[in-house]
This record gives sequence, C-alpha cells and structure tokens, in this order.
Amino acid sequence: MKNFRQHQHRPKKNTLVIGRKAVTEAMQTGKQLERIYLQTTVHGEGIDEIKKLAEKTQTPINKVPVEKLNNFNVSNHEGCVALIAKVQYQDLQDVISFIVDKGETPLFLILDGITDIRNIGGIARSAFCFGVNAIIIPDKGVGALNEDAVLTSAGALEEIAVCRVNSLMKTVDDLHMNGIKVFASEMKAAKKVFELELKEPCAIVMGGEEKGIYPALLKICDEQFQIPMTGDFDSLNVSGGFCMKDETRLGYFFV
Repeated sequence: MKNFRQHQHRPKKNTLVIGRKAVTEAMQTGKQLERIYLQTTVHGEGIDEIKKLAEKTQTPINKVPVEKLNNFNVSNHEGCVALIAKVQYQDLQDVISFIVDKGETPLFLILDGITDIRNIGGIARSAFCFGVNAIIIPDKGVGALNEDAVLTSAGALEEIAVCRVNSLMKTVDDLHMNGIKVFASEMKAAKKVFELELKEPCAIVMGGEEKGIYPALLKICDEQFQIPMTGDFDSLNVSGGFCMKDETRLGYFFV
C-alpha cells in the first residue's frame, strides 16, 4: 500500500504570500488565506497587525521554527509566509439564508478535530454526492484544506460550501437560533443513526478518530447517535461515516 503522506508536496510559490507586508495587504484586500505561518521568535513591525487581521478574518496562525519557513524555498520571508486558500470559505449565516430562501431544508456537516486531509477529502466527496449543503470546520485544530485535500476529495471541496468558524460551540448556538438541530456521532450513544429524525433542518457533528468530539461540544448537541456495526469491531474510519440525504432524509452513515 502506498503511503499517502510521502506524496504530499511543497506548495507552489504562486500559492504563497511571502513577507509581513504582503500578508497584511492580502488580508486587507480580502484575499482568503488558508493559514499563516509565523516564525516562533518573530516580533516587531507588522506582527501585531497580522495577528489582529488574522483574528478578524478567522485565519489560523501556526507558530513554526524557521526551518519550516525555509523549507518553502523562498527568500526574504521575514518570518512570515501565508498559504493562499484553495477553498473559498463562506459565511455560515449567508449559507443558511441562501438555502432557506431556495426552499430547501438545511443539512450541514460539522467536523471537529479531524486533522487527516485524506479523511477530510473523503468526507467532502461523500457529502457533496449525498446533498449536504455545507461543511463547517473550526479555524484551528483541523487539517489544511490544501491542494492535497482537494485532490483527495476529487474536487468536491471546490464545489460544496465550506464555512470556517472560530468557535464550534458558538456555531451550535447559531444553528439553534436558526431552528437547526445538531446531532453528534458518539460510539457509546444509545440511539442508532437510523432512529434519528432527519427530515427537519439539522447538522451532524463528526469527531476525530483519536479523541472524538470535544466533550463540551458534545454536551450542547441536541442528540447523540451511534453507527451500529456487526461483531465487536469499533474502528469505522470517520471518512466512512456520513449521512445520505435522500427523499426521506434518512439513511445510514456509510459511504
């Protein structure tokens, strides 16, 4: 079996924004950035402004050693390099309003703590095929939606709406305010997935395989469900569990 990680490549220079001034101007002019890499020891002119703009635009900042920046094979980076977003992020409330105005029933997917871009790509591919309106991800603690992620998704990440938010907890509150129920996938839940009422506006939370859904987030969801499996095998990959949206909005979370 081929090791996917061995084939991840260095970003092309035309996908990078290099230097403090260039990164600042990119955010000021509305260019969407996937994330910003700041050297761990960087300080001085422009850094505070970059951090403020990153917070405003919900752009993740990764503190990295200088070796990471040098590995981009660029010069004069001034301790700051940004990756241009391959995916165009959309405002969640705008997406909700658009769906409702079309007369459709919202169906969203929330990803919590999923860092493997292969899983994210596989999930996006299935979500798009099965009629999910949008994928919601946090601005931190999630794998970068880079060229590899888009490739794994077979291009679905460029077709389905993706909303990046700075707090999944607040997002659940926002969904509730819009009349959207939130269901959480939990291995030990009593209710089975096929017992859920999926005809109403809803969002499904899927957690990372190692830690699952953040406990505080799990607690504020409306209901929890489990995906039943035969025997005592409990290692369903997160990219293998998703909801099919058919005419009845009922279905197993398998793809």
